[in-house]
Amino acid sequence: MIKPDHITTTTCPYCGVGCTLQLHVKDNFIFKVTSPFDSPVNQGNLCVKGRYGYDFVYHPKRVTKPLIRKTPQKAGVRTQAFDLSEWRDATWDEALDYVADRLVEIYRRDGPDAMAVYCCAKATNEDNYLLQKMYRALFRTNNVDHCTRLCHAGSVVALQQAVGSSAMSNTASQVIQNDVFIVTGSNTSENHPIVALQMKDAVMNYGAKMIVIDPRRIELVDFAEMWLPLKPGTNVPVFSAMAHVIVKENLVNWDFVNSRTENLDEFLASLEKFTPEFAEEVSGVPAEDIRKAARLYANAGKAAIYWGMGISQLSHGTASAMAIIHLAFLTGHIGRDGTGLNPLRGQNNVQGASDMGAMPFHYPGYMRVDNPENRAKWEKRWNIEEGGLSLKLGLTTTEILSHAHEGGVRALYIMGENPMMSEPNLNLTRHHMQQLEFIVAQDIFINESGAFADVFLPATPFAEKDGTFSNTDRRVQRVRAAHPPRGDARPDWRIICDLARRLESRLGRDTAFWDYSNPEEILREMASVNLDYAGIAYERIEKVGLIYPVPDLNHPGTPTLFTESFPRGRGKFHPLDYVPVKEPVDDEFPFILTTGRILEHWHGGTLSRNSALDEAFPEARVEIHPADADIHGIRNDDPVRVTSRRGEVVLRATVTEKTTVGVVFIPWHFHEAAANLLTNDALDPQAKIPEFKACAVQVFPAREDELANPDVVAKRGRY
Repeated sequence: MIKPDHITTTTCPYCGVGCTLQLHVKDNFIFKVTSPFDSPVNQGNLCVKGRYGYDFVYHPKRVTKPLIRKTPQKAGVRTQAFDLSEWRDATWDEALDYVADRLVEIYRRDGPDAMAVYCCAKATNEDNYLLQKMYRALFRTNNVDHCTRLCHAGSVVALQQAVGSSAMSNTASQVIQNDVFIVTGSNTSENHPIVALQMKDAVMNYGAKMIVIDPRRIELVDFAEMWLPLKPGTNVPVFSAMAHVIVKENLVNWDFVNSRTENLDEFLASLEKFTPEFAEEVSGVPAEDIRKAARLYANAGKAAIYWGMGISQLSHGTASAMAIIHLAFLTGHIGRDGTGLNPLRGQNNVQGASDMGAMPFHYPGYMRVDNPENRAKWEKRWNIEEGGLSLKLGLTTTEILSHAHEGGVRALYIMGENPMMSEPNLNLTRHHMQQLEFIVAQDIFINESGAFADVFLPATPFAEKDGTFSNTDRRVQRVRAAHPPRGDARPDWRIICDLARRLESRLGRDTAFWDYSNPEEILREMASVNLDYAGIAYERIEKVGLIYPVPDLNHPGTPTLFTESFPRGRGKFHPLDYVPVKEPVDDEFPFILTTGRILEHWHGGTLSRNSALDEAFPEARVEIHPADADIHGIRNDDPVRVTSRRGEVVLRATVTEKTTVGVVFIPWHFHEAAANLLTNDALDPQAKIPEFKACAVQVFPAREDELANPDVVAKRGRY
């Protein structure tokens, strides 16, 4: 039995659940991970990633020295360099001076609009706060975004418009208080496994009834009272038809509607067309099932809705989320324990990165950048002259790359993101990346995006840094270093501060202050203006995190929001229309492709594919229904070619009833068969989120020798 030198308590770096981890360390090496049974988030439970997915920290491909490309890169002919032979080692001073010189050169020549930065939902609150501060305070640009644009942006915009807040209204653990709950657009068992355990517990031991509304027969269907298998992209008709039933059968909570909402009449007029029969026609869900689901939800004493990116990742993602919000407004299932509107956030700190202002429209605390009063508060905090910060809304993640051309964005700083896997229509993304004049990658591996960089700055993973993450519950929790950084790697916050001081000196600006002695000082600076975090200090979250808003140092936190009112005052109904997906099926492309995650892997694969997790699921697969497979002569494990109007991939087929007829599913973790080569870059006009969840494809048999790794076959039991 190995005895640890010490055990470090920290927070999981994978999904938004934010499980508590205990890292058992011997000789500066983590050899085991456990979790305390008294953790309020996960009660000692961990998924395969949390328990076994930490070994990427020690992977031989991890970069631990600053690197500079040997071959100077030029806009228009930029190439990828995955092999270390194409880079040379540099000192930190050389690398940071080079970055500072090039960024200042481009800024002085082309101005603020030429500068852009991707913050990181995997990095800490403190890291993200500093990076957006650096770009806003020094380069005077709001071209600041991160992967929230590619996941829950539709939910964020809808919630901001309807209630004035964009986080979960309740905590996931309150599911055991639900009488009825809806899970939609979320394969929770694989994407948020510990939340799924709590959902199953609610059904099996607390008498809750679950309604699953999803195109795929996910595992939770086995525990559900009802399953509504809608076609991808038909959320608005289905949820609006449920609202139609609630109104027509007078199941409305009129006390709540009259006292807490507005714009009802305009909404009701738009609802007339959304009959259950119309919804059945476009979605495939039987009208009577829609009625039954509506009655079940409306008549419950306490009901909640939990949703994932099957709602938001559409060209009408904002409208999809709004249709869900309307159900809570009509029934009053919000503002009480065991109710609520709960978007399950995808990454470990996507909630926190958004809170920290890593978005083009908001400072920390969701303070609009085009509001002069907000600008003045941050100018004072950052020691900037009056009127110095920009009122111009910045570019979103997708817009940053589409503006990579002469007269547009010329320099891009990427911290821990991988647009070459996460953006839609990757062939076009590649073209955009090649047009950039200067790219900085701050990461732990040279991934598909970092390979395009001019400079690589080696950062530390979760196990080698201190700070905080904010989970999907709005719970702010500690992250702690288990051992010193490997090699010459540095924590992100230190890299940013070292670079910011150089930039400030070259630009001749008064200091915005970069001399922090520890990450808590960074958090407290942010919390002096973002009052949702005002009462959060490290000593208060030493053992258990606090759920914001925490307005002062004596406040216990706020697990349930909107008990008295909404941040915008009254909740606002919005009239909706049905807008079909941008690319419907036709004779040439007869299948709808939907994409997502699987249990064993994580987003673009930078972490999980450099882990033993890759051995558990080593290849991309496309799920296809047996009826569709039979028509096309496809058997289980056969290689197939999946083609869209934008690209093609070759991968093995999984013939399964988990998907529905006419729908195929591909996870997007695998660069060998990157699902986003196929996806449509059509955007939601309000949230600017791409339509990852629905595009038209064709599927035909392929040859074994066309597979990237024909000898690798994933054999999986569960799911």
